[in-house]
Amino acid sequence: MILLIAEKPSVAKAIAPCVGAVRRSKTAIEGNGYIVSWCVGHLVGLKSPDEYNNGWQGRWNFQQLPMVPQQWRFRIAENTREQFNALKEYMNHSDVEKIICATDADREGECIFRYVYNLIGSNKPVERLWISSLEESAIRKALNEMQPMSAYDNLFAAGFSRARADWLVGMNGSRLFSVRYGDTLNIGRVQTPTLAMIVKRDAEVANLVPKKTYTVDVENGYVLSSKKMDDQSQAQMLAARLQGQTVTITDVKRENGVTNPPKLFDLTTLQREANVIFGYSAQQTTDYLQSLYEGQFTTYPRTDSQYLPEDMRQTAAELVGMINQFYEMGFTDSPNFDRIINNAKVTGHHAILPTTKMTTDEFTNLPVGEKNILGLIANRLILAVAEPQRFETVKVTAVCDGIEFKASGKTITQPGWKAYATNKKDDDKEIKALPGIQVGDSFTANAKTTEHNAAPPKHFTEDTLLSAMEHAGQDEYDEDTEKKGLGTPATRAATIEGLIHHGFCKRDGKKILATEKGVNLIAVVPDEVKSPKLTADWEMKLQQIERGQYSAERFMQEIEEFVKGLCNKYATIDESVQFKVGKFAPLGRCPHCQADVIDAKYGPFCTAKCGMNVCKVYGQALTAEQVNSLLNGKGVTLQTNGKATHVYPEIIENEYNGKTYYQWVTKKGK
Repeated sequence: MILLIAEKPSVAKAIAPCVGAVRRSKTAIEGNGYIVSWCVGHLVGLKSPDEYNNGWQGRWNFQQLPMVPQQWRFRIAENTREQFNALKEYMNHSDVEKIICATDADREGECIFRYVYNLIGSNKPVERLWISSLEESAIRKALNEMQPMSAYDNLFAAGFSRARADWLVGMNGSRLFSVRYGDTLNIGRVQTPTLAMIVKRDAEVANLVPKKTYTVDVENGYVLSSKKMDDQSQAQMLAARLQGQTVTITDVKRENGVTNPPKLFDLTTLQREANVIFGYSAQQTTDYLQSLYEGQFTTYPRTDSQYLPEDMRQTAAELVGMINQFYEMGFTDSPNFDRIINNAKVTGHHAILPTTKMTTDEFTNLPVGEKNILGLIANRLILAVAEPQRFETVKVTAVCDGIEFKASGKTITQPGWKAYATNKKDDDKEIKALPGIQVGDSFTANAKTTEHNAAPPKHFTEDTLLSAMEHAGQDEYDEDTEKKGLGTPATRAATIEGLIHHGFCKRDGKKILATEKGVNLIAVVPDEVKSPKLTADWEMKLQQIERGQYSAERFMQEIEEFVKGLCNKYATIDESVQFKVGKFAPLGRCPHCQADVIDAKYGPFCTAKCGMNVCKVYGQALTAEQVNSLLNGKGVTLQTNGKATHVYPEIIENEYNGKTYYQWVTKKGK
């Protein structure tokens, strides 16, 4: 008998028919010599410091630091212990001869399986099922191409190293600076450098001294401008002098140019696009995409590649035809698949694609958010293989009384891929075309002075913050060095949500702003804690561990030395900064009684205690950001037992043990 373990019940349900398993029980699907079971996410995780019983428990103090486990210990999640016990029974069953690891095909998925396998102490042979799509054809193909678990040892080494590094930096750093400054401060290996970038950007915006410049402009159906001047009176005097004089065209340069199509989506570029077009947070996009993947509408979501392997050329061609017909796009270009095929740039997973399931009747039942994300992915494939946009640029130079004036314009000669873009962005605005202009043309100057304001730096949005995280520290790398920035595509959304949940940042429309607590934290933590460069270096080494190019043991020694040095250097009280301001700032008004809803130590709640349960939906905990969205009339999507639950900003009344309470409406309840 073969035991196959997926990461979630929904994934197990998709795989089971491919191996002939049909009999469903509470903890597995069985049949045809297979037991198909699941992990429900992290059944096993690293123990917290309090669980080591070696002086790290109780009130935090400097004497506990540094905390560096000599042997890492694991704990079973209490809310999923029943499923862990079921897997333990299946693994130890005498009839089970082989195990297939079918958790998500990434670092995290590898750790989820191996933590369970190692804690149970199984020594049965394991093969790895590596899938990028839950379509039946993709699963069957992967079942015929499985590798022994040992082929993924480096992947596990990278994932386990990341988990231990996050524990060491986070647990030690949080205790160290919380004791040092007398308030609970959450320090994170990726979170704190990200916060530092936000604080820096906010300061740049606040401290900008607006600089005005001036040009003299002359018009003849188009505008020609002089060089910019700092002195307004000088510009006004020049305009008065040139009024009524002859302007002569002295040079006209015409050049042809192209704007190449965009690449396919990886997770980060999809999150950025969805934020610009629909205003979705990175976490919302991640949730919508995960639901689409589990529903077999898209391929694997947490990828960092924007290319496809050569063996998917025919699949891409079939998808282009399907999308063109389904969305009635009128795509008539000869698709250029060479633009999206690159084996060297596909490691674990290829770019995100739709599947053929999008043309089925099930598409009509998808929530609006998922339809929007699926539409972006489908449209991007069409754009990526379309013709380039072609244009002609014109640069004109003129002279009036010895003063040089310039103008430029652009004429689209072939719209190319932009003709098929279903969502237009602000940056799609084109430069105006110039009329037919020849050298020697002249006209009488109608001169005027124009004031220009220097473009100020802008606060981060999730779009620009994701980009900054992706490229953090890259200006300090050699040109040929692989660059990985802060975190990974799979973790960046959670990092942003963590900063908001812990009160270090807040949303203001699309903007992401640091709070006073966040500003104070960055003001006092040392550079080595908030350095994007250092964190990007660590992320690059984790990638090298994954490829067998760097030692996991050496990486962990470096992290341990870093933590020990940090604790030795900053283990003193500093009362110069207070962090209490705005700690329990309101998230919004209670929909039942209109009292403030705040995010306190144990999560969001109504301060009037009117019976409105804002922090949970049928036992599923909500983050502060999700509560904030609901309070502002926006629905949210949760992942419960591997399925998407859609929560609406409406409330229903319930009764439990004689007490009335109120809660948000779910799709089922609605």
